[in-house]
Amino acid sequence: MKKSIITLVLLMVAMIASAKELKTVIFTTTPQMHCANCENKVKGNLRFEKGVKEIKTSTEEQKVYITYDAKKTDEAKLQKAFEKFGYKAVKTTKDAKIPVHEGEECDNM
Repeated sequence: MKKSIITLVLLMVAMIASAKELKTVIFTTTPQMHCANCENKVKGNLRFEKGVKEIKTSTEEQKVYITYDAKKTDEAKLQKAFEKFGYKAVKTTKDAKIPVHEGEECDNM
């Protein structure tokens, strides 16, 4: 009985120690995303960044939602990652209204 309790306590400690600290950050990009190809370019490049768990994009909102493991990366590193594939990212909020730049050409076709 005593061994079972000790084993259970050690297992719980190990689970707590290995728990991931997931956070979500929201970016808007320059140039803006115009189509599915733009979204795929962003997702395809960011998925290789260390600690990234999930990427959601929205051309309507002009936002990129990135869920990441805070023990492996941070917002600054993720923001810098956009530069690797020709975008500039600026942190924003869920409620922010991002104006769509009319007349911009999509170079991802």
